[in-house]
Amino acid sequence: MRKLAIAAICCAISAAASVPTVLKLDASKDGAPVQPTMYGLFFEDINYAADGGLYAEKIKNRSFEFPNALTGWIPFGKVSVAESGGPFERNPRYVTLAQEPHNSKHTGLQNEGFFGVSFKKGEEYRFSVYGRHGQSGPATIRVELVDPASKGESMVVASAKINVDKAGWSKYTANLVPGKSVSKGVLRVFLEKNPAGSVDIDHVSLFPVDTWNGHENGLRKDIATALADIKPGLLRFPGGCIVEGTEIPDRYQWKNTVGPVENRPLNINRWQFEFQHRFSPDYYQSYGLGFYEYFLFAEEIGAEPLPVLNVGMVCQYENPDPKVQVPVDSLDEYIQDAIDLIEFANGDTNTTWGGLRASMGHPEPFNLKFLAIGNEQWGPEYVERLEPFVKALRKAHPEIKIVGSSGPSADGKHFDYLWPEMRRLGADLVDEHYYQSAEWFRDNAARYDNYDRRGPKVFAGEYACHPRGRKFNHFDASLLEAAFMTGLERNADIVQMATYAPLLAHEEGWQWRPDMVWFNGDTVNLTASYFVQRMYARNKGTNVASLLADGKPLTGQDGLYASAVFDADTDTYIVKIVNINKEAAPFEIILDKLPKKAVLGSVECVAMGPTSDPDANYYSADMLGESVIAAPAVEKRSARLSFTVAPRTFALYRIPVQ
Repeated sequence: MRKLAIAAICCAISAAASVPTVLKLDASKDGAPVQPTMYGLFFEDINYAADGGLYAEKIKNRSFEFPNALTGWIPFGKVSVAESGGPFERNPRYVTLAQEPHNSKHTGLQNEGFFGVSFKKGEEYRFSVYGRHGQSGPATIRVELVDPASKGESMVVASAKINVDKAGWSKYTANLVPGKSVSKGVLRVFLEKNPAGSVDIDHVSLFPVDTWNGHENGLRKDIATALADIKPGLLRFPGGCIVEGTEIPDRYQWKNTVGPVENRPLNINRWQFEFQHRFSPDYYQSYGLGFYEYFLFAEEIGAEPLPVLNVGMVCQYENPDPKVQVPVDSLDEYIQDAIDLIEFANGDTNTTWGGLRASMGHPEPFNLKFLAIGNEQWGPEYVERLEPFVKALRKAHPEIKIVGSSGPSADGKHFDYLWPEMRRLGADLVDEHYYQSAEWFRDNAARYDNYDRRGPKVFAGEYACHPRGRKFNHFDASLLEAAFMTGLERNADIVQMATYAPLLAHEEGWQWRPDMVWFNGDTVNLTASYFVQRMYARNKGTNVASLLADGKPLTGQDGLYASAVFDADTDTYIVKIVNINKEAAPFEIILDKLPKKAVLGSVECVAMGPTSDPDANYYSADMLGESVIAAPAVEKRSARLSFTVAPRTFALYRIPVQ
């Protein structure tokens, strides 16, 4: 972090000629509690976020179950695909490698991975395969990590031999340590000539050994670490539109994502064909990253899981005819799926689904508290399907809080119809989505100031600033998100969850932008929106604090925004200020009605300023400014802090009360 030029960032004692904005912080009482779930993450498998992204598997179509069985593979020699008879019931295909009769010809497969198979010098990779030898007896396969662009004598950077010595299906493994780093590598599997023979293979897999928390069926460590560093209080998954599917069979079915990873069936990804201009014909879901892995990751990063389940509806954008939706009298399977998911998460180990969870390695419950039914459905067709879910869940699990939908927009006829219906049905929270313009985010920091406090709470489940003509992750968009979020924080009594969307995007495989975290096979690239979310989540406090300018919240007057919280765990006031102007803004914070004998400590400031390139898609921690202001003196239970916020800056002040 830079520790330079305190005045240049945000925190200098103000010497500006203009009249400062005076913010009065009432320290006499705590405001509404800030929920631990206030700032979280929303994961959806869009932009290759799961396979090829957070899920650390490096092999595409590892079980040969894509519609074209050899998608992602280049076969050479005598390779054949069997449609059935493999070791896994729900993934029945397998491949046979047979000997070429000529000694100079070879048989095998080459896999392209997800935009290349990347590997790093000196790191360990675990190769695994299910195999059995043919009638001629044991055979050997050779596994190689290959750099096709190598200028050296050999393309091979790591190799190992595996003796397939059993006639029945067995799992074989080998560890590979490459001698160089390669971004666009491939995996090759050869059938060795000696001993001569044939092999059947299935579920060909390559994982880094060093995954997040060392899990064998694990997550990519660098991406998972970036998400954990936010310290999110919530993890919503698996969607999003992915929950709905384009047709009923395409919908996300959680029961297909648990149990042995080798036997989880393939599903088409609805983002494969959503945009013809970003078409992804090889985009499928292996379900290797399934509900168990989601729950485990949420637990390990300290986030409450929020599953989203299908309500008996496919995507209404793609299916405007209501007749294609599941009939209301045919929802029993869908409702039972919801009840069974709660059992999988929380049930005793002697229950069916709790027992499966235990067999997967987690006998303790995941303590699921929330469940969303439907994504962003709308209209009476959604309400009439949601109602039987609510009745059944209230009866079976009254302890679970139910999240309903307000539709796909921040306002309009669908929104206006659904909110009263969510109240009538007794939803605990209502999921609001807004992918809106820069002007909307600029003007809506007061959105929740006058919401009805008696009804359901708000979950801002999907939001991001989409400026016209600049629809990518530049700093100016994130600054407006920070400005808008002051209104979420100030209204924490009604807004209890918020998650930016989408979360992840592969640089070579995205369908949608902006996105919070970008990555390729080697690196993770963070955006300014990421750091806005991190600053809020790490500094959410425990209670809202009253912070007023001329008796009113600062919600954009003169291009300025502010909110404040108190953190009872550290006895610290945290003030967030956003200046969207091109000129510096002088401020005074008056801490009023302080406790008797209060002593204030030195004030820490963290500030996000603009990048030198206004069109830069990425941001880094090195661009944050950190500084310290001397502790203000307390006089008659009041203290005054004077400073200047630089142009186009999001500044955060931590004021300890000793």
